[in-house]
Amino acid sequence: MNGMTKKLHYSENKTLKLTNVLKFKIPLKQDALEYDIIIEQMQTYIKAKGAIQIGPLIQYAKADLTDAGDLNAYIVLMLQCNHYIHEVTNPYVMDSLVRVPNALYCRYHGPEDSLHFAYSKIQLEAFENDIELEKESYTIFVDQNEDDESMIADVFIPRSRES
Repeated sequence: MNGMTKKLHYSENKTLKLTNVLKFKIPLKQDALEYDIIIEQMQTYIKAKGAIQIGPLIQYAKADLTDAGDLNAYIVLMLQCNHYIHEVTNPYVMDSLVRVPNALYCRYHGPEDSLHFAYSKIQLEAFENDIELEKESYTIFVDQNEDDESMIADVFIPRSRES
């Protein structure tokens, strides 16, 4: 990263608010899907519907156990638009508002392959402060520098709704 220090900036009680969000759900068992192709298809769909993408890619990830004890995990790729797209067709879903209150937050600045430290920072802070978290996260890919393979990403993990 050419002398730039890696940074994690942590804070609590943040609210993530997204508007006019186009979503595409990917089961984690489907390895063959190429994220870049899906994102390009989403961007093309947004343009074809007369809208404009606003802001960066957002990735929602959730993992939990079924009643049978099986892992149920998936990712939802999300892009915000300048206006709500009506009559969205499958495989897409459109939400006018995604609001995630009371989340733990970490801004990550460093190499792409070390993004997991942002999630670990949030998990560690939650552990040390007896905070229960949901088994889900939102990652906003704010910026990427392909020259030095660094990135800036915002990670939000909501507190457990039961606590």
